[in-house]
Amino acid sequence: MIETNTLLFSSAKLIHNNTAQSILQLPAQETLGYFKEFGVVLFRGFDIDYAQMKTFAEKFSSRFILDKERRVIDPRNQFVTLVDPGMHYVSPHCENANSPFRPDVIWFCCGVPASQGGETLFWDGVRVWQELSEELQELFVAKNIRYLQKFPAADWKHFLGAGATLVDVKRTLNGIPGLSYTINEDQSISIEYVCSAVVKTKYGHQDAFANSLIAEYKNPRGIVAFEDGSPIPSTAINQIQQVMNNLTEVISWQPGDLVMIDNSRFLHGRRSFTDTKRRIYALLSYLKDNK
Repeated sequence: MIETNTLLFSSAKLIHNNTAQSILQLPAQETLGYFKEFGVVLFRGFDIDYAQMKTFAEKFSSRFILDKERRVIDPRNQFVTLVDPGMHYVSPHCENANSPFRPDVIWFCCGVPASQGGETLFWDGVRVWQELSEELQELFVAKNIRYLQKFPAADWKHFLGAGATLVDVKRTLNGIPGLSYTINEDQSISIEYVCSAVVKTKYGHQDAFANSLIAEYKNPRGIVAFEDGSPIPSTAINQIQQVMNNLTEVISWQPGDLVMIDNSRFLHGRRSFTDTKRRIYALLSYLKDNK
């Protein structure tokens, strides 16, 4: 029997398998309906591995993309990677929200949970936006934010494909609203991307504070500011962080878990851990135009 309910103290939808049913037998339209409604769907009891994650994701996805910093773990399952390297705390962010290449869905699959810590955290950007003060809302409606990044050749070739050239870079980046770039002498690419911190969700068209502002603000390799170059006040960052602290939701991993997260609405991160055996796999995709 398949049971569906919400996670305890969480807005996520839990689909729990109490039989030997394969996840591939789940009705696709019903599953997509849960995803559209809740934005985070956790599949438990299906004993999923990363290959099955990819097969299941293919039912809903039009195409997959690679993260520039994550490496493919198995050539037979391209696009499946381990999550962010290291064992540190990861700040709230939407995947690739500091660029125009934001995927629709983040898929995570648990091979081995950490013995302690390492939980995946998530935040509903719609609720975050609603809880921000009127002053902060007015600030981020009035001012776009600007992300500055630099990508070594190895990173953009990983993202575009090993055989990619600077011609491919230009073809990919030219004409994108809000984006400008410079090709440096060492073939690294410096990118400036301007966008709003407030986005419309893919489903429901709600305002969501779904971005990479907090993560990039704390990232020494990235530079984030307002579009006019003025710094984002630390007081604003602190207020946002406090709101998010009050809205933190948690996925306490079990082996074989799979979760799909709406990247237009939810931010995600993780708690720190020390267990070197932890294995969480990731996959990024764009959805088919299913109505």
